Amino acid sequence: FIPCCALSGAKGMIIKMKEIILNVEGMVCTGCEKRVENSLKEIKNVKEVTANHENNKVIIKMEDEADINEIKDRIDELGFEVKE
Repeated sequence: FIPCCALSGAKGMIIKMKEIILNVEGMVCTGCEKRVENSLKEIKNVKEVTANHENNKVIIKMEDEADINEIKDRIDELGFEVKE
């Protein structure tokens, strides 16, 4: 994964967001993308998920730290594979 930080503000607050990008194999359509996005958004601290089956990438934005192992496990449970 590739970590980076971004800043976003809401009513004068600065919230540090962390972003990771995972290579995920097995997604073949927009339905696969939606399954990954909806499932990962349920994980604590995950705020935004964008999956793309054409380039096999899943971009995850989170506040604080989300459990990367939980994220990978959830993707595996959906029948997809995270490539290191």
